[in-house]
Amino acid sequence: MNANGFSDASLDRFDDHAWMGACLVLARRAAARGEVPVGAIVVRDGAAIGRGCNLREALHDPTAHAEVIALRDAARHVGHWRILDATLYVTLEPCVMCAGALVNARVGRLVYGCADPKAGAVTSLYAVTTDARLNHRLQVTAGVRAAECAALLRGFFRARRPRRGGP
Repeated sequence: MNANGFSDASLDRFDDHAWMGACLVLARRAAARGEVPVGAIVVRDGAAIGRGCNLREALHDPTAHAEVIALRDAARHVGHWRILDATLYVTLEPCVMCAGALVNARVGRLVYGCADPKAGAVTSLYAVTTDARLNHRLQVTAGVRAAECAALLRGFFRARRPRRGGP
């Protein structure tokens, strides 16, 4: 079990679809804790080296996004802030902070589920991870299991909104 309380030896060698499924498991755990359901996993050489889900409410920390938690876990695993030759999988397009963290950590590839039209910094609003002006760029694969990722988020927020016009 890692420092974030995640343990799953079966998360070994998977393709993008399966790794995103593992991220969805983490996202559901976040939702069960009352956190926005986003899950992230850092993979290198076919093995998970970092896992995270949103923990902003639990930690009272505005930086405790799933990607940041997973990157911190991966950095502990490799013993360095550079997380080279790794792929970060995440259920939602990263925000500016998280996209910047991916660039700064020198992650090689990003795979995300659904787009975030209000805060996405990879393709929706900005292109932080592929901006040629920065010192590092990532290969990006978008839309893996997007419908499932979006449905989880929609359901979470729908359950928290007050009902209108009914008894």
